[in-house]
Amino acid sequence: MTDKRFIDLAVPGVQDLAPYQAGKPISELKRELGIDDIIKLASNENPLGASPKAIDVVKKHAAEIGLYPDGNGFDLKRVLADFHGIGLNRITLGSGSDHLIELIARAFLQEGRNAVISQYAFAVYAITTKATGAELRVADAFPKGHDNAYGHDLEAMLKLIDDNTRVVFLANPNNPTGTWIDGDSLKDFINRVPKDVLVVLDEAYTEYVEDPAYLDGSELVKDTENLVLLRTFSKAYGLAGVRVGYALANPTVTDLLNRVRLAFNPNLLAQAAAIAALGDTEHLKKAVQLNREGLQQMSDAYTDMGLDFIPSVANFITVDVGGDAKPVFDALLKEGVITRPLAPYGMPNHLRISIGLPEENQRLISALRRILGR
Repeated sequence: MTDKRFIDLAVPGVQDLAPYQAGKPISELKRELGIDDIIKLASNENPLGASPKAIDVVKKHAAEIGLYPDGNGFDLKRVLADFHGIGLNRITLGSGSDHLIELIARAFLQEGRNAVISQYAFAVYAITTKATGAELRVADAFPKGHDNAYGHDLEAMLKLIDDNTRVVFLANPNNPTGTWIDGDSLKDFINRVPKDVLVVLDEAYTEYVEDPAYLDGSELVKDTENLVLLRTFSKAYGLAGVRVGYALANPTVTDLLNRVRLAFNPNLLAQAAAIAALGDTEHLKKAVQLNREGLQQMSDAYTDMGLDFIPSVANFITVDVGGDAKPVFDALLKEGVITRPLAPYGMPNHLRISIGLPEENQRLISALRRILGR
């Protein structure tokens, strides 16, 4: 059987997909260039790493990895229920929030239905939608020069909703742009979306946002039946390696998501680590403070270099390098600095650069100055 025939065997929605492109891992760059002194500013990971309490718990439970975890995740759900002041029957656990995005698509999308997203939205929304055979509708983002350039145009998104729309994906803050939606605009948008359409509010970076106009979506989900809130432990909590996230929604939607969720996700170590990380508020405070200072350090440097960048409230900044970003990306790799090119998002002149430790940020800044001659 030829490769073409295998492709023909796949369902139509999968045949035309391109795989999600994750940030280049350190190990790959070592193999390619033989470089040992490498910093990774590509995947928006917490440069402080995981909470020491989470690491200790993982070590404690390491001897138990021969056993299946609690398939219902009761202990983690109980902690999350207390944290959000919400019932256990409103919580779905997953192996990262992208796993939950996939569950939503499986439960609510199929051929003849559609999902609405914004231009420059997280790539997994499009991948999971197309894989189900559903139509993907993309609203133009605000253009360069707008007060919220590259951000979600909520009016444009509303215009794309019709009788066949089942899901609207909305990231706040958005990846890869770092843009965000203020609380009043968010509430108005959700109120105007038809009640038989799910609004999936992805708050992967919410812990980093300090603007008082930002609204924590968990305050809305309790009284909004068509809202699904996504959270992850991969970013501010530093647990990207064990993959754990969760969704908050009304009990019926939660039940439907659990019908398509495979048993034993997230795994035993992930559940234990998440409980410990959620309880270590001091580690989270350190991460947020470090990020605040790093955002300022990076912003000041880009301004000094005369580079346009998108103001961010997350743990990364997307910067326009003034031309095709691929050569700059490659040159940074040779300097041992991994960033994220955004050509797959339709932003060929941009790099998304995560906030690292102060010395890592400075190394990136110095390398950019040499490469760009600024």
